[in-house]
Amino acid sequence: MSSQEIPEEKHLPSEQGDAHHGAVAVADDPFADPGLPVHKPRIQDIDERAAKRSERTVAMLFTLSMLATIGFIASYVIFPVEKIVYIFPIGKVSALNFALGMTLGTALFCIGAGAVHWARTLMSDVEVAAERHEIAAPPEVKAQVLQDFRDGANESAIGRRPLIRNTMLGALAMLPLSAVMIMRDLGPLPEQKLRKTVWAKGKLLINDNTNEPLRPEDVLVGSLTFVRPEGLEEEQHDFQVQIAKAALMIVRIQPEDIKDKKELEWSHDGIVAYSKICTHVGCPISLYEQQTHHVLCPCHQSTFDLSDGARVIFGPAGHALPQLRIGVNDEGFLEALGDFEEPVGPAFWERG
Repeated sequence: MSSQEIPEEKHLPSEQGDAHHGAVAVADDPFADPGLPVHKPRIQDIDERAAKRSERTVAMLFTLSMLATIGFIASYVIFPVEKIVYIFPIGKVSALNFALGMTLGTALFCIGAGAVHWARTLMSDVEVAAERHEIAAPPEVKAQVLQDFRDGANESAIGRRPLIRNTMLGALAMLPLSAVMIMRDLGPLPEQKLRKTVWAKGKLLINDNTNEPLRPEDVLVGSLTFVRPEGLEEEQHDFQVQIAKAALMIVRIQPEDIKDKKELEWSHDGIVAYSKICTHVGCPISLYEQQTHHVLCPCHQSTFDLSDGARVIFGPAGHALPQLRIGVNDEGFLEALGDFEEPVGPAFWERG
């Protein structure tokens, strides 16, 4: 039994017994409030030179945070994505990732360290005890809370120490710039890429199955043929990106069956060329009805009438398929007379 567990002698019953049949005496209030320890002032509370040193330390940490944020932004410009460097003892790492991690980590750490050092050395550290109260505070308590907030703002010395205030505001204002730079990873700006394809005046229509340029006599009435632009080959690194916009289908219709005047003008001897990409969600159109001249998207059954400007006659597609103007060159091959006049692909107009 430890010495702390042995009751003091005055609490033990007397050797001769007592009037209360040996009952142990107890203290008046065994759970009395011990009170707060005596407040000891810090060196910064009594020495203004020490307070100035702490102020400069906090300002230095906030300034380092600003410099680290600038370094984070500069890293995006300086280091290419593919650059690999050796960092001991980590090994080979991406130079960009390492620089971004170090600079952003430093920026965040310095803000936190500066705030902690400020609170521990310059803000008031006097402990205040308050009695418990009901959750719904009475008006006088609310007024006291507001007054305590004002007192805390005064005790923080943020008004009397502009160096800390200004550097802290600068660090906090610059830190979000890191998030802005991270948005670069969302990809390059689309610019005019959604509006343009690789089709251009003079590009031959290449049959996807034979890899040969097409002549008008190669396209039979009622047939559906898929073509790509001359010069676009599967071995190219950006083939999938380009074919997703340039995929084309051509159909030969009797000229007297074509209802749309513009479609007839842009065709050659009844051969019409339309984008293969559905205007709903971009699925490739592949089903053709010879008798009705309708093409059907297999994904969501959007249906387009190729004899009437490829307008939508059924399904969720938002607008007609873009038409490519075609003609025949001096050698008798079908060629494009330009690019699509409107963007291809899903819901472009709805996206703006």
